[in-house]
Amino acid sequence: MDAARHKRRNLIQNIVIACLTVSAVFLFAQLQLYNLDTTEDPHYLERLTGTLPDESPSQLREFPAPVRVVITDSYGRYGSLDLTTNSSSFSALGLREALGSLQSLAPSSVDEFRAALSVTSVYFDFLEPLPLSVLAGLIGVDETPLTGDARCLLLAAQEDETVWLYLWDGAESFFKSAVPATSLSADTLTEAAGQSGFGGVSFAFDDVEVDPLYGELFPLSILPTELPELPVLSAASPLSDTDWLLPFFGFNSNTKERYTEADGTEVITEVETDRSLHIQPDGSIVYRSGTEATPEISAQEQNPTAAESALGCSILLQELTEGLTGEASLYLQSVSESGDSTQLRFGYQLAGTPIRFSDGGSAAEITLSGTSITRLTLRFRQYSTTNEQSLLLPLRQTLAIAADHPGVELSVGYADGGGDTVSASWLAD
Repeated sequence: MDAARHKRRNLIQNIVIACLTVSAVFLFAQLQLYNLDTTEDPHYLERLTGTLPDESPSQLREFPAPVRVVITDSYGRYGSLDLTTNSSSFSALGLREALGSLQSLAPSSVDEFRAALSVTSVYFDFLEPLPLSVLAGLIGVDETPLTGDARCLLLAAQEDETVWLYLWDGAESFFKSAVPATSLSADTLTEAAGQSGFGGVSFAFDDVEVDPLYGELFPLSILPTELPELPVLSAASPLSDTDWLLPFFGFNSNTKERYTEADGTEVITEVETDRSLHIQPDGSIVYRSGTEATPEISAQEQNPTAAESALGCSILLQELTEGLTGEASLYLQSVSESGDSTQLRFGYQLAGTPIRFSDGGSAAEITLSGTSITRLTLRFRQYSTTNEQSLLLPLRQTLAIAADHPGVELSVGYADGGGDTVSASWLAD
């Protein structure tokens, strides 16, 4: 009897101790919540208790990029100016299957490319040139033996029922390859093109005979038949507290090597390694690594591939901006390699529409030396849609203005001038 009573008492004591321990943890968490601005990290409590699920991205396809699409069939041209590489409408058009099946490319020409636009075809514009290995990763192709850069890809159904893929690198080179019928047939491409449900669009070269002003534009400018309705965005700097940036970049949170410049820029330094972090009043940061390799990205070798650089830097920027960009997200704009150095540029996009800065700068730029991040700049901006609609200048007036800049490419996007609202407008590149 005494043994049973003793056993029950021990069990009760263990339960009480466990409950007190859990209570203490949550009391500590509550205390921290009072002392920290938890809007900086909406998952603070989950991180503290270890209950946040591991949803860390591990593939490039998890970082969607904007893509413009034009479909041509016997009824005309149709398209979308605000797709992303992970949208279902984009995935249904067969590019992943086609690109993933190719082993090599043959030289082509601008005339062949232009001719392929007159048959049943699907044209993909990724806005800026990217290494094919990176572009393949973005659309869901695990690996590709193809090298070089690509900005625009074109799938065209030929009279012999084959599908050919054409590629333009964004400069002067064109390439082509037949797509295996087992990967994408002409019938499948034609069916996908007919089910898109996109609105009317045209290329600038389509309308030169109607109005000579179109001839002043970049010929592959994609122009909507009807002006899109895009909301005005609210914009703000989301950094109310910046102390959490120090440990992210490997600085001591309690460092005394910090000061504020006359313009309000906070400077954190580490003299022995020559590292520095500048936090500007507008929410922009500039990090320089000095002699210490902090932070780094993951790669199989000392010098990462373009795809590894793109993935590693995308992961780092997502960790750095998690919960701080509002409805927008960062996307990869360019990758350039020189020896063991790699430079990457990123921009903001919201629902497939790019957000540019009026000064022409990027949202983020990263320089790698091997796997080490030697320099990083980032503009922290938070964007949300409002109920107000943007007022786009009519196309006819826009053409008249663009005529003063022959060869300019017109597109629709957001232009952020640093204020608290951002409207959609015509962009000229």
